[in-house]
Amino acid sequence: MNPTALLECVSSMSCIVTQLSTGLIVGALLFLVAAGLTLIFGVLGIVNFAHGSFYMLGAYLALTAYRMSGSFVIAILAAGLGVGLFGLIFERFFMRRVYNADVLMQLLVCYALVLMMDDVVKIVWGAEFQSMGMPDAFQAPPLFILGGIVPLFYVYLIGAAALIALVLWVILNHTLMGKIVRAAAQNPTMTSALGLNTSLIYAGVFAFGGALAGMAGGLAAPVRSMSPGMGFSILIESFIVTVIGGMGSVSGALVGALLIGLIRAFGTIGFPLFVEGLMFIAMGLILILRPNGLLGKEGRTA
Repeated sequence: MNPTALLECVSSMSCIVTQLSTGLIVGALLFLVAAGLTLIFGVLGIVNFAHGSFYMLGAYLALTAYRMSGSFVIAILAAGLGVGLFGLIFERFFMRRVYNADVLMQLLVCYALVLMMDDVVKIVWGAEFQSMGMPDAFQAPPLFILGGIVPLFYVYLIGAAALIALVLWVILNHTLMGKIVRAAAQNPTMTSALGLNTSLIYAGVFAFGGALAGMAGGLAAPVRSMSPGMGFSILIESFIVTVIGGMGSVSGALVGALLIGLIRAFGTIGFPLFVEGLMFIAMGLILILRPNGLLGKEGRTA
């Protein structure tokens, strides 16, 4: 532990800016993964323990698409669409059969997918670490803000995550589809009685949640190495974010993701060997003060 280094950092504007930008990109990626996780829980009432594998698959699909096209935008779209389609298939053929089953059965189905996906990645892409590298469009001098260094790709990633968060908020709160999704989350029986196909709604939400995780994997590809099993760590952090923000609350996922991102960024300076511990301590304190999370409510809500 080195709290002196942390004090020196928070007293330096350049260090604050640098670590703040790092915390924001971590928070942005966590939000995209946790938003899909909490959206699925809010509507379907299940915890998708295989969500980390969606993130992993998105990273590898983005890597392949980038190598084939040379376009990072195409790589992100391919990751989102590919994982969304995969999530739809997984939901239709497997998850829908255990919606009303014990949570242990849901866990076993998801864990089986995790094990299979790790092996599939080894077969298709290999077991060694891989990296996309920084796309040519972002190989430019960093920005200097108040003495802090902010890579250009960080600005793009934060902006992309903010745009996705805005679009998600508009869809859920200001569109007919969003009203239908929230109705299915609050009262699926009544929604079905009104003639709406709740099964189709569930499939769409699951696919959309998967697409968000896939896009997160694609966005992370230039700055994180890829290997089989890489989805496990992001899954744990996403669960922490979801619990902190409130199960089923997308806005809570955003707040929780930013909080965990800042804890990781500044915690690595003062407590480099205890960063994970800091995240769990933060989660514990918030649950003591607000058992439903920062923005969570009783019952499910999208």
